[in-house]
Amino acid sequence: MHVLITGAGGHLGRKLFDTLESDPGYTVSGIDIRTVDHPNIHTADLSGDSSSWLNLLEGVDVIVHLAGDREPAATWPSAIKHNMDATLTLYHHAAAMGIGRVILASSNWVHGDKRFTQDVLNSTTPPGPVNAYGMSKLFCERTGAYFAEHHGLSVICLRIGWTQWTHDNQPGPHMAMGRWGQEMWLSDRDFIGGVKAAINAEDVSFVALNLMSDNPGMRWDISETQRVIGYSPKDGSPAQINAVITIKSVLTRLFSTQLPNFFATYFPGW
Repeated sequence: MHVLITGAGGHLGRKLFDTLESDPGYTVSGIDIRTVDHPNIHTADLSGDSSSWLNLLEGVDVIVHLAGDREPAATWPSAIKHNMDATLTLYHHAAAMGIGRVILASSNWVHGDKRFTQDVLNSTTPPGPVNAYGMSKLFCERTGAYFAEHHGLSVICLRIGWTQWTHDNQPGPHMAMGRWGQEMWLSDRDFIGGVKAAINAEDVSFVALNLMSDNPGMRWDISETQRVIGYSPKDGSPAQINAVITIKSVLTRLFSTQLPNFFATYFPGW
């Protein structure tokens, strides 16, 4: 099976690329916007002229689409260009060239407004992105659903949890965003296992699934991920909450939700 990874030189992309490259069951190639010192990772900007990279899709069975602006603080221009426009173009060419599946790196930021609620988070939970990055990922999910329904392209959207660049991706109270951040932790091997499960899953037209490790007490429901694509997490870690994390969480909730709601209710038009 030929798997093409976009963003193959990035934090997650290179981990996945190296794993699949060492597996005789896969042929793997990659695209990255930056030059990567590997003969099978090609330099291309997916938001640019597609004629410069279209040939790289020939003979591909599955695309794992990790490329894009990965920052929660992404500006609207960057989110539109590198996430929305690039993904829409990729879907179009994948469908036209008969590629069987696109696996989209979506994000937990699709449910960014649920941080201070008690909602269980799954594919039926109403989305609520709170920034351009989260909105761009929701757009990519919905356009994926369109291409699945109208063009026969299988699209699996993985709402990827938190794999850290630091601390050897080990969980703990050093992680930002308190309980919310820790409970979305995703280990390296669970990331790899989840993507491989999505690559090999059968009879999936379109689905949006959580991809976190099996963290005790978390609100992200991974039972659908386990059932639909056969995801089998190997790791998990409970959130470690201390006084500093508790205080930061209370202050963040106060200034991000409670005070704005108070002013909107009692001082409309302020």
